[in-house]
Amino acid sequence: MRSSSSFTCSLPSSSMPGSFFLLKEIGITSLKIQDVLAIGAIFSATDSVCTLQVLNQEETPLLYSLVFGEGVVNDAASIVLFYAVQSLNFNNIDALTALKLLGTFLYLFSTSTALGIAVGLVSAYIIKKLYFGRHSTNREVAIMLLMAYLSYMLAELFSLSGILTIFFCGIIMSHYTWHNITERSRVTTRHAFATMSFISETFIFLYVGMDALDIDKWKRSDGNLGTTVATSGTILFLVMAGRAVFVFPLANVANCFRNEPDAKIDLRKQFVIWWAGLMRGAVTIALSYNQFATGSSSKQGAFFVTNSIIVVLFSTVVFGTVTKPIIQALLSQNSKSPNSEDNAVSNLDDIHLLFLENRRANEDGNNTRSSLGMLLMNPTSTIHQFWRKFDDKYMRPVFGGRGFMPYVPGSPSSATEDNV
Repeated sequence: MRSSSSFTCSLPSSSMPGSFFLLKEIGITSLKIQDVLAIGAIFSATDSVCTLQVLNQEETPLLYSLVFGEGVVNDAASIVLFYAVQSLNFNNIDALTALKLLGTFLYLFSTSTALGIAVGLVSAYIIKKLYFGRHSTNREVAIMLLMAYLSYMLAELFSLSGILTIFFCGIIMSHYTWHNITERSRVTTRHAFATMSFISETFIFLYVGMDALDIDKWKRSDGNLGTTVATSGTILFLVMAGRAVFVFPLANVANCFRNEPDAKIDLRKQFVIWWAGLMRGAVTIALSYNQFATGSSSKQGAFFVTNSIIVVLFSTVVFGTVTKPIIQALLSQNSKSPNSEDNAVSNLDDIHLLFLENRRANEDGNNTRSSLGMLLMNPTSTIHQFWRKFDDKYMRPVFGGRGFMPYVPGSPSSATEDNV
């Protein structure tokens, strides 16, 4: 999977720079600049679950990884941006304020990522070295669960992004920690985490549904029916326009760096990526409550909370209902066998890189020049190959992982392990 390519579409695509002027035209004049920026961050969080349920990971692995990666990173980036907006003073806006906003965003993003990676590596090292727990499924599952929760709690303790921290912690744990436990523990963790995820999503949608029927909240809103419809429609329009402005140009820029035809993101896939990010979900609701239920007047706060609920429900119900037929119609003529699209390209790239590396090393004996040439010709595959070499030589011997743990009863052989 080329999940790293999803970062090309992970910018807060619906930041809505025009919302300040459009909302004024509707009649909403009490918003501050901080509120407008917060609205942009709130509605940057996407909910791609519906699209991922329709896509087949085996048939379209590249598209699946793009949609999944963009959805996760968008949620994390929107939360980090939201916290950055809340932490600054916008009474005197100048160029320094914009630099502070960018610096705060980069600080929160980098520190949250580093914290998640660090906790994930610690969990892998603990599981590998503490052999007293390797024959106990309860202990292994408990350590994995508690370490993941620890990353979230540490992020909240240091005022960082908990979602971004636990996301990168999960990536590291899936690459190292998960391979250090026994087969029974792997099966247990897979089903336990999937069950908890399903229950959490169910409670979230129940909460949103019950909150939509809170009559008192709708009565406290200071907007009439026309203003509410106009505001919700404006937000939906800006969401769609903002995604189009970012997704289609960035996808075409990414195509310029892809040599293989099957690795390019054609117009149909671009549309699917654009469509997958139109739905809004739990993160939007949570950030909306955080901003408007506590930091604004009761009437204005209730008005924007109710509009957020309308946008979430409309995008989930309406867009979600037509997602399956639209995607099936777009990809029905473009579907391929499970091993034909991304896996074939990846294997060809690896073989091509190995051939180039050996040939150039034999010709001039200059490994630095050979590496630089491969990096310029195939940057994505070359970086991936260099990371695999570094990982196999330095990281896995210390933190474990697939093929670097001694066989113990209850663990599968390396030949039967899944590539996670």
